[in-house]
Amino acid sequence: MKLSRRNFIGKSALAAVGSLFLFKQTNAKESFKIETIKNKPIVVSTWNHGLVANEAAWEILNNKGKAVDAVEKGVMVTEADADNMTVGLGGLPDRDGFVTLDASIMDEKGNAGSVSFLQDIVHPISVARLVMDKTPHVMLSGEGALQFALENGFKKENLLTEKSKKAWEEWKKKAKYEPVINIENHDTIGMVALDADGNLSGACTTSGLAYKMHGRVGDSPIIGAGMYVDNEVGAAVATGMGELVMKTLGSFLIVEFMRNGLSPQQACEKAIDRIKQKLPDYKKFQIGYLAINKKGETGAYAIQKGFNYAQYDKKGNRLIEVDYLLKE
Repeated sequence: MKLSRRNFIGKSALAAVGSLFLFKQTNAKESFKIETIKNKPIVVSTWNHGLVANEAAWEILNNKGKAVDAVEKGVMVTEADADNMTVGLGGLPDRDGFVTLDASIMDEKGNAGSVSFLQDIVHPISVARLVMDKTPHVMLSGEGALQFALENGFKKENLLTEKSKKAWEEWKKKAKYEPVINIENHDTIGMVALDADGNLSGACTTSGLAYKMHGRVGDSPIIGAGMYVDNEVGAAVATGMGELVMKTLGSFLIVEFMRNGLSPQQACEKAIDRIKQKLPDYKKFQIGYLAINKKGETGAYAIQKGFNYAQYDKKGNRLIEVDYLLKE
C-alpha cells in the first residue's frame, strides 16, 4: 500500500508518542525501585515501648533478615516486660483476675496465624507464629491454643504479677468499668516492617482491655482488624479500643485505601474518618492507626491526642508524635 506524506507523518507521530509513553512507564518503574531501596529496611511500632522493641527487630533487619522474624522478635521484648501492664507478662487481668492474651502475625506471602484468649504463656506471638507455620488454621483460642502451645514446648507461667494484682484489687473496690483514654501510654504493641528484600510483615500482641468481661477478645488477633499485610501494597496495625476497630476492619481498610493510591498518612486519616462516620460514640475512645507502604513511607493518625509511634530506619530509632482528629 502506498503511503502518503500525511499518513507517514501521522504514523510517525503516533509511534513517537508510543515510544515516549513506554519510556515514561519504564522510568516510572525504575524510579519506584530506587525509592524503595532508599527506604528499606524500616520498622515501626506503636507507643513508646516500641523503641526497645524496634531495637530487637532492627538487629534482624540490619543483618538482611526477614521482616516476619523481625516483627516476632521485636514484640517479644514487650511481651516479656513485666513492667508493661498491657502486653504479655504483667498484663492487667480481666474482671475475674485472669490475664488473657491475644496476638497475630502475618508474613509477606499472606500467611497468617493468631491466638485469642490464651492464658499462662508469656509469648503469644510465638504461638501465633506456630499456628501460621505448622497448622492449616489461622486462629486457635482458649484451651485449644494453650494445649497447642504446651504440645510445642511452651511452658506455663503465672502472668499476674504483684503489681498487676494490686491494681486489680484496687479496681475491685470501685468496680467501675470505664475505659480510659491513653492510660499509661498503652495499650497493644503493633509492629510492621519492610526488610532489605522489600518484603512486608506485621505482628500485634496484647493483654487486651483491662478488667474486661471474662472471655472478651479484642481486635488484635483478628486479621484485617488489629493488623493486616498485603505485600504488594502495604501493612497497617491498630491500637486502642478494639471494638471500634473490629466494627470497621481498620487495618484492612487502610491497606485497601493505599491500594487505591492514598499515602499511608492519608489512608490512616480516612480510616479514622470512617469510625467518625459510622460509630456515634467515637469521641469517648482512643484509636491509633499506623501504616507503611511498599516504598517504606509511613503514616499514623488517631482520634485523641497522645498517640505516638517508634520508627527505626537508617536515620536511627526515634519516637514520633501523631496528629489526631479531636482538636480543642
